[in-house]
Amino acid sequence: MGRLSLAWQILTNGSMAERVSKLLAAPPAAAIPAAPTPAPAPVAPPKPQRSDAMSLLASLQREGRLLDFLKEPIDGYSDAQIGAAVRDIHRECGAVLERQFAIRPVLEKPEGSTVTLASEPAHRIRLTGKVDSGAPSGTLVHNGWMATKCDIPVWSGEKEAATILVQAEVELR
Repeated sequence: MGRLSLAWQILTNGSMAERVSKLLAAPPAAAIPAAPTPAPAPVAPPKPQRSDAMSLLASLQREGRLLDFLKEPIDGYSDAQIGAAVRDIHRECGAVLERQFAIRPVLEKPEGSTVTLASEPAHRIRLTGKVDSGAPSGTLVHNGWMATKCDIPVWSGEKEAATILVQAEVELR
């Protein structure tokens, strides 16, 4: 029904005019609160399709050529040649580990020093030797290592390349 038609009915029809007057005189109905819209479910970031171990291996290869060294048969090389190659690999791979893990000794004591077991948390020490002797101290054989951070880069490549640690290199001529 259009507005003009409604207005005409109110003017010409007494019962319609009475109903409209009652509706206008009644207190306004309380507004029905709208149902709250549920918060959107948090969207989980897409899970990387490559393990952190693969990313670490790729970093060690890219920066220190560790895989090239370990996969190369070294029987035909002299100790001097191997030593020269290892020097660079040692430095570069050590830099990767430092940057990504900041590796530090578990115990900052010289090897051979005495360690009081009660002064060190059990999860930091592995006991060897006569473990059932109940001795309160022992000799430090190895400092242990711990990572003080873990900053492995997040891999964002394609699923098909998830297992590629370093691409094959082809020289064009």
